[in-house]
Amino acid sequence: MNCPRLMLSVCVLACLAGTPALAQRAAPTAVARTEAQAPLSAEQRAAAVAAVVLAVENRYVFPDRVPAIRDRLNEGLASGRYDTADAGVFAQRVTADLRESSRDGHMYLNHDPAQYAAAAGSEAEPEDNPAFQAIWAAAARRSNNGLTEMRILPGNVRYLRISQFHWVADRTGQAYDDAMRFMRDGDALIIDLRGNGGGDHAAVRYLLSHFMEPDKLDITFLEAGKDPVQSRTLDNLPAGRLHGKPLYVLISPQVGSAAEAFAYDVQQFRLGTLVGATTAGAANNNTFVPVAPGFILSVSYGRPVHPVSGANWEEVGVSPDVAVDPATAQDTAALLALKTLLARAEADPADRADWAWAETGIEGRLHPATMTPARLRTLAGTYGGRVILFEQGKLFWRRASGQKVALVPMAAEGLFTAEGLDDRLRLRLTGEALEMHWVDEPAPSRFERD
Repeated sequence: MNCPRLMLSVCVLACLAGTPALAQRAAPTAVARTEAQAPLSAEQRAAAVAAVVLAVENRYVFPDRVPAIRDRLNEGLASGRYDTADAGVFAQRVTADLRESSRDGHMYLNHDPAQYAAAAGSEAEPEDNPAFQAIWAAAARRSNNGLTEMRILPGNVRYLRISQFHWVADRTGQAYDDAMRFMRDGDALIIDLRGNGGGDHAAVRYLLSHFMEPDKLDITFLEAGKDPVQSRTLDNLPAGRLHGKPLYVLISPQVGSAAEAFAYDVQQFRLGTLVGATTAGAANNNTFVPVAPGFILSVSYGRPVHPVSGANWEEVGVSPDVAVDPATAQDTAALLALKTLLARAEADPADRADWAWAETGIEGRLHPATMTPARLRTLAGTYGGRVILFEQGKLFWRRASGQKVALVPMAAEGLFTAEGLDDRLRLRLTGEALEMHWVDEPAPSRFERD
């Protein structure tokens, strides 16, 4: 985890009613600008470091690492490394030392006066603190509970982007129900977690339950001196379960904590295929401690154990099943999905034609064809009154309206897509004829060269 502020400002991983919070926090949200902060004094810096050390000594999940953390923080104070009047810079420097000495992505200090005020005003843990709950609920509302995008990709591959695993009681479940009803009618499913820094285990469990049988052990949370807490899949799902559909989950190095938990579940339970790059490696459960003046400390107090591996993803991350640049992960996953669907011998011919059309389009994006200007020039001409121009090293289709549309090569044998138009139409130029292929027509329209 090389970004000190990877984790989001609104997530505590609340597990089951009546159990302790199991937090895995994500990336910070925007906050309202306030008046210029007061300079941080030497006395305030010393007191803040002392408070952080005390919280680590009292709460940190791995006691054997506490001396190294304490020594690193005290050395940072004594050496002058924390000598700054800027509270944000101070928090970044303390975070860097917390991370390096603990090797724990959930150890960090944020300057967040609003969260500090919420935490300092109550002795309750964050999940029982109404002021904290209000901050998290507001962020969840503005992002549709983290379910930020739903699309139907070509070939009826359903796509869902989850930017964060929010959970607000009596609200978030309804948002997931709507999303799962949308996904249920897809031929294959893609869940995009790229950039998702984590969130609330309740949301992870709710999502995961749609892909597993009810009452299956998902994960066990351990905390020193307390009984283990089990998380199990849910019985009642208003949208029903999504069994039997190819599932692909997109991951990246910015995927952390609760988002990693879902990816890890998909891999360990063999529910689908992970596509992208290895995740951040932040598995521990964290809680939040107010540190004056205006700071919030995240400190790990527990750890998860998966029933399949007997371990978790701390420090190592979750590795993809198909390693690709995260920027191309969506197309790669969609292509894998379409190939899987096309391999079904019993598929409906109309569905198969739709999948094959979509497959060609993705292949063209992932492996764009290159055609020399000399070759393109030979294809320019008039075909049954339809004019293809060669200009500036490219081919253009001059439509009846006079509009010129660039043709983008999809395959070396002369298949093109029309830039700016939807992918329902493709053109094939052989030199002797122009073929216009429409997605909903069984055969192309052919026009001989004039």
